[in-house]
Amino acid sequence: MTDDPTALVDRYSDALWLERGLSSNTLAAYRQDVNQFALWLTETKRRHLLEAGPDDLQHCLGERLKSGNSARSSARFLSSIRSFFRWAKRENLLADDPTLRIDSPKIGRPLPKSLSEDDVERLLQAPDLEEIIEFRDRTMLELLYACGLRVSELISLELSQLGINQGVIRVLGKGSKERLIPMGEEAQTWLGEYLRGARNEILRGRVSDVVFPSNRGTAMTRQTFWYRIKIYAQRAGIEAHLSPHTIRHAFATHLVNHGADLRVVQMLLGHSDLSTTQIYTHVARQRMQALHARHHPRG
Repeated sequence: MTDDPTALVDRYSDALWLERGLSSNTLAAYRQDVNQFALWLTETKRRHLLEAGPDDLQHCLGERLKSGNSARSSARFLSSIRSFFRWAKRENLLADDPTLRIDSPKIGRPLPKSLSEDDVERLLQAPDLEEIIEFRDRTMLELLYACGLRVSELISLELSQLGINQGVIRVLGKGSKERLIPMGEEAQTWLGEYLRGARNEILRGRVSDVVFPSNRGTAMTRQTFWYRIKIYAQRAGIEAHLSPHTIRHAFATHLVNHGADLRVVQMLLGHSDLSTTQIYTHVARQRMQALHARHHPRG
């Protein structure tokens, strides 16, 4: 084989970015999975990536499961490998796609972790508004919950994406898909006050297009913002496990609980497929069952 596997994966990654406009985080995950498979083939089978057969892939998946990787993790791994071999087949780099007859590991669909409306209210109240940085964080939390943004969408938000007078923000989501999201009066008020005061104090005369800059005047990292959210959750006495999507899930769950149409929620979240959004109907049904069991005399 003339191509070094790493160089081959680089070509694949570039093609993936051009064809599908995936985020840098998603591309990195695809690259990591394919590189891991290439390394496994070299170390265990002495084979090049393009020489892999169905048996090799089955063996690799079996070893992953035995070593403690979840079925969900293995399914994602297989999805990355499928994508690579489909590209390689289109590029005429191999005759047959070894993933065609490989079934994905069976996985259940867990309900997303969410927060109650009381939890969200306590979280929003946690920042100390006398502190400029915490005023910024309160505004970010308000916008996150009001709009159901991904954390990456929130921290990369720029001034040109805000339509404060119209009460909307323009978000560039996964696959470079654009969507308009209403803010709601509460978030609109917080954002307006933040832009008139706290943001200028944080920047201290520096110029930045980022709506929520860090102390250095640059965009905040996802890790930094999520670390700050966990501090506020602790301060608010919230014991539920938080993930970067918890507040986004709360946004969707609370909308559905209050009767929002599922297709509207789909558009607000930026889901390309309604089936992705339908998980929230299960969340709402579970909540109704719990309420029935708690309050009905024969529950």
